[in-house]
Amino acid sequence: MGVTKTQIFNTSQNQMATIFKVLSNPARIAILQYISKQDSCICNDIVDEIGLAQPTISQHLKELKSIDLIKGEIEGKKVCYCINLKTWVKIQNTLNTFFNTTKSNCC
Repeated sequence: MGVTKTQIFNTSQNQMATIFKVLSNPARIAILQYISKQDSCICNDIVDEIGLAQPTISQHLKELKSIDLIKGEIEGKKVCYCINLKTWVKIQNTLNTFFNTTKSNCC
């Protein structure tokens, strides 16, 4: 969607579209599932677990960080990632509101 086209939609619609776009990749879902089961993890652990190349994992992590869903701390030459619980809850609430207020009035 072009930058000018997003202007015709409200903030909530644009935010949800961004969330869905970031979550639309199965590798990112797998990364989130893996990170959510750890106290913290290091990028190479994710590479070993998911089975994708390190640059690919880094790109997916960048996308997840773009919506603040994960956060990372630098420890020497390593970066440890964890779920950003504040954003996680905010996204859950946004999606719950969307699904709970959408009527299913299909034929």
